[in-house]
Amino acid sequence: MGEQASTVKKKPANAAKSKPESRLALVRRARRINRELAEVYPYAHPELDFENPFQLLVATVLSAQTTDLRVNQTTPDLFAVYPTPEDMAAANPEELEQIIRPTGFFRAKTKSLIGLSTALRDRFGGEVPGRLEDLVTLPGVGRKTAHVVLGNAFGVPGITVDTHFGRLVRRWKWTEQEDPEKVEAEIAALFPKSDWTMLSHRVIFHGRRICHARKPACGACPIAPLCPAYGEGETDPEKAKKLLKYEMGGAPGQRLKPPPDYPGRPAPPLGAA
Repeated sequence: MGEQASTVKKKPANAAKSKPESRLALVRRARRINRELAEVYPYAHPELDFENPFQLLVATVLSAQTTDLRVNQTTPDLFAVYPTPEDMAAANPEELEQIIRPTGFFRAKTKSLIGLSTALRDRFGGEVPGRLEDLVTLPGVGRKTAHVVLGNAFGVPGITVDTHFGRLVRRWKWTEQEDPEKVEAEIAALFPKSDWTMLSHRVIFHGRRICHARKPACGACPIAPLCPAYGEGETDPEKAKKLLKYEMGGAPGQRLKPPPDYPGRPAPPLGAA
């Protein structure tokens, strides 16, 4: 990252533009940002640990209002006790609550997990369906969760609009929409369908590692020349480097079991020093 930071331009090429950006220019800039992010994060991946579609579905529901790290630290015990939808559908709510308590909002999440597991058992033969229209009928499952599962467990392209994704695409002036479904539609129109899932991973990776909500590390950002919001954060390269997170800052990632090509350190289990 040191080499990247030293080459960041102090003033992005598009900063002085007076004319509104044309649709063609927007598409070109958006796709160039995606290509740049692909070079920075060739290992981008879902940051939830999972071994099958059911585990990913459950982990994604648990990830609401908490970190993927906390979910990953919680799910090993959860799936040891409830490995299948049938097991979770029959769970004692109080016992399930105790296991998932570290993820927060554990009563509402327990209701969703038992509800979706019951639906999988009774309506889908104990299998997670591979269609958006089926997934969103499950308790606690919206379009964002459905796209995570479809894209990463079934290989069905989709755009995952979480808080990081929405914040960055608005920062980059790809859209002005706030509603997640409208954001999804407008961003989908900028890219080939085949790019949607990996685009989501790259944007979310960038939001967690460099383009933070309160203080983006602008001076260490490899796409600064393409960013209309350059300067909202720290522009000094050395100071910006200190803001980098996870493997970019030399720290562990969020997964206890990351993919083989992940360049950082695995996260520690819950309660580890």
